[in-house]
Amino acid sequence: MTKKLRLGEFLRTRRAQLQPADVGLPDFGERRRVPGLRRDELAQLAGVGLSYYTRLEQGSSLNASPEVLEALARALGLDEVERAHLHDLASAPRRATTRPRPAPERVGDTTRQLVDAFGDAPTVVLGRRSDVLAWNRTGHSLFAGHLDPRSPDQPDQRPNMARLVFLDAHTRDLFVDWPKKARNVVGKLRLAAGRHPDDPLLASLIGELAMKSAEFATMWAEHGVRKWALAAYRMHHPVVGRMELNLQSLNVPQDEGQRIVVATAGADTASAAALSLLSRLDTPTAPGTGHRAPGTGHRAPGTPKPRNRGTHADGRQQPSLNLNPGAA
Repeated sequence: MTKKLRLGEFLRTRRAQLQPADVGLPDFGERRRVPGLRRDELAQLAGVGLSYYTRLEQGSSLNASPEVLEALARALGLDEVERAHLHDLASAPRRATTRPRPAPERVGDTTRQLVDAFGDAPTVVLGRRSDVLAWNRTGHSLFAGHLDPRSPDQPDQRPNMARLVFLDAHTRDLFVDWPKKARNVVGKLRLAAGRHPDDPLLASLIGELAMKSAEFATMWAEHGVRKWALAAYRMHHPVVGRMELNLQSLNVPQDEGQRIVVATAGADTASAAALSLLSRLDTPTAPGTGHRAPGTGHRAPGTPKPRNRGTHADGRQQPSLNLNPGAA
C-alpha cells in the first residue's frame, strides 16, 4: 500500500471516530449517512478547502504542507504521537527503486553493556520490527523460556515479539492483559510502518500477521498508533505464577528504532519475590544440544521444576509455530 493510501486511510479512520458534539458542531438530530464527521465538516474545522481535503483522503494528492497537517491534527484532536505519524505518512515518497534485502539489525557493544548493567532485571532488546535482538537470562526466562535462549544471536532464527504475542500460545497465556499488550504491539508496528514504508521485511511481517490472526487484522484496521515508555501489565508465568510488572522502554540513541525493555516490580511485593525466584531458575537446555546456555545456575531449592517447552501450565500441548522472521 502506498503512502497516499495510508494517509487517506488514517484520515478516514480518525474522522469516523469523531461526532459533531465532540468538536463543538451543532447536531440537529438528522440521520447521518456516514459514521463520525463528514468530510465537509472536517475541512471546515481545519480551514482547508473541501476539494483539497477530499484529494488527500482519496490518495490523489500528497503535497500537504506542515501547516495544513497541523490544522488537520488539531481538528482531529490528535495527540503528539499521532501528529508525528500523520507527518510521516504525508512526507514525500521516495522514488521507487529495487532495493536489496535489509541487512540484519545488530546490537552494539555499548547496548550489550547496558543490558548487563541491569543485572537480574528481565531485559530484552527489540529492533524496529519488534525482533528480539538480545536478552539477558531472566529476560529470556520471563518472556520466552520455551524458546532457544541463543536464538536472538542468529538473524534467521530471531523471535519476533509481535509474532509471539499474536501467534504463540505461551506468550498469549503470559499476558493476563493480552488485549492491552496486543494493541500496544500493533500501535508500535503502525509507527514503524509510517517511518519505514519501504521496508519489505516489515511489510511481510504485517501481511503474515493479518492473514494468520483475525484479531491482528481488526486492530490494524483501526489505525491506532502507540509510543509507550512505561506500561503496567498483569502477567502469569507458568513457573513463578502471577505478577504485576512495569515494562519500561528505553530508546537506544546510537541505533534508531532499537529499544531496551526492562521489567521491574514494586519493592517488597509478591511480584518482586517472583522475579527474584525467576532469576534463580535454570535456563532450559537449548534444542539440539546437551548443554545449558552460558551463565545458567541451578534451580532454587524448593522451587517447582519448569514445565517442558511446548506445553501449557495445565499440560496441554502448544501448537508448533514458525516464529522466526526469516521465514516470513
